[in-house]
Amino acid sequence: MIVAEAVGRVLAACGAGTAFGVVGSGNFHVTNALVAAGVPFVAARHEGGAATMADAYARMSGRAGIVSVHQGPGLTNAMTGITEAAKSRTPLIVLAGEATEPQSNFHIDQSALAVAVGAVAMRVTGAGDVVERVVRAYQVAVGDRRTVLLNLPLDVQSTPCPDLDPTTLTARTTRLLTAAPPSAGPSASTATGSTPTLAGRSSGEPAGGEGSGPEPSPSTGVPSVEDGLLELVRALETARRPVFIAGRGARRARRELEELAERTGALLATSAVAKGLFRGSPWDLDVSGGFATPLTAELIRAADLVVGWGCALNMWTTRHGSLISPGTRVAKVDLDPAALKTHVPADVGVVGDVAEVARSLTARVRAGAPGYRSPELAGRIEAEGRWRAVPYEDESGGGRIDPRTLTIALDDLLPQDRIVSIDSGNFMGYPSMFLDVPDENGFCFTQAFQSIGLGLATAIGAAVARPGRLPVAALGDGGALMGLAELETVVRLGLPMVIVVYDDEAYGAEVHHFGPHGHPLDTVRFPPADLAAIARGHGLAAVTVTGPDDLAGVAEWTGGERDRPLLVHAKVTRERGSWWLEEAFKGH
Repeated sequence: MIVAEAVGRVLAACGAGTAFGVVGSGNFHVTNALVAAGVPFVAARHEGGAATMADAYARMSGRAGIVSVHQGPGLTNAMTGITEAAKSRTPLIVLAGEATEPQSNFHIDQSALAVAVGAVAMRVTGAGDVVERVVRAYQVAVGDRRTVLLNLPLDVQSTPCPDLDPTTLTARTTRLLTAAPPSAGPSASTATGSTPTLAGRSSGEPAGGEGSGPEPSPSTGVPSVEDGLLELVRALETARRPVFIAGRGARRARRELEELAERTGALLATSAVAKGLFRGSPWDLDVSGGFATPLTAELIRAADLVVGWGCALNMWTTRHGSLISPGTRVAKVDLDPAALKTHVPADVGVVGDVAEVARSLTARVRAGAPGYRSPELAGRIEAEGRWRAVPYEDESGGGRIDPRTLTIALDDLLPQDRIVSIDSGNFMGYPSMFLDVPDENGFCFTQAFQSIGLGLATAIGAAVARPGRLPVAALGDGGALMGLAELETVVRLGLPMVIVVYDDEAYGAEVHHFGPHGHPLDTVRFPPADLAAIARGHGLAAVTVTGPDDLAGVAEWTGGERDRPLLVHAKVTRERGSWWLEEAFKGH
């Protein structure tokens, strides 16, 4: 056994799920070792796609994502996906060959590259401690929810491991996994801080910046857990219009949050990445922020207490702070102490796991007034709580379909047991808010870095993680063309995917940002492209939609065998920007 093989076997012994990658000479042996040890491998057509697939897989499966890339250009090709994962606190391990000789054309400072985008850089240095190094990388990724680059120097990879056989390797791995896991520590690009008592998964929404909050304790820099709990109990007991906003760090805490909300009369909302968490509750306001319905925005603005649960309350979730009214108290519960002071600083903060804190508060809070809840408000939420209930004037015509009309029709046509993945762009609010999802495992939103072109790869990774659901990818024409290579991956994997392309023949966000000011737009507008023909060339079924009648082709596909993925090339109206884009531009 050589070091490269040991790396793959150790990760398999740690419990790695599916791995994604593009194989070259520098990651050939480690990838084959993963496969030989029973880890499924998905070959992407571009390293950027591979990294995003692994990111989405980790988000939707609850397991660490694994991506394997060649040294040098293999890693640089993957960097946008790695940056998205790092910013989102996705537990991801990037296995990268490393050319350590400065004379090599593949040589770059890979560790510096990783640290620059918020990932943790580690390295395997030899046969003697390969098991320890790989297990530590795995523990940091999973325990601290970090994206870890594990450099594999080419000369080290080929070193024999005379003291390792499969039995010894598995035993050593198991022993290390049961020991206290180390954290990323001060070598990480952003410290995660200490967790005084209530430990567990960390927030999925990264923090940044400074703010004021409760007086910190000298030892941790944040209030003690007990002090924070007591203050939050008082805030919940005195609030008359409380609203909970759950983020990625709360995705597995629905029951605990609903029990506390029932006791305190709180309404329930989420950030975009946790959409669907409270689906089915009569008090579910859906998504807070730029995507919020008029009713949701009204009710959050009127709240006297807003509690962010594993949610940084960033500019998107609060509409640049405008949803937090003057005089509204803000509380945050997060595993990352820095999150308590960022974006909208917390008046009350608790460092800890969302579910554990919620359980503790439920046991302490006295049941009192009904809070924000009333039969009249429940009726309003039922009648007005979704965007499709908000009246609009259908602007379809002239060979183009209104994206609202398109998406409402797709919501009715596609099976409800779905997993929706969204690319970035002017269009993104329509599928995000008009396509419903059954729960928090039905929505995958890789938007922390706001890169277009990640949507199709996101949908592939999500589909691999949740094979029982219909994968739906929602893309703009710009992002679709950027990620085009992965259409072959969709077909090769046999995924019964629906890919919806909202085609306005432009980078629509730029058109609607700069157009009203009279700037020339030739650089962000493009001639028509027959995306349906391109899809058919890759082996997909395809329909072109210019009006509601064209959606009959989608109905035919959903009612048929679904033996091929379907691309819906929708030529959408383009006269105006989306409502969420108008909100976003207020921050520019």
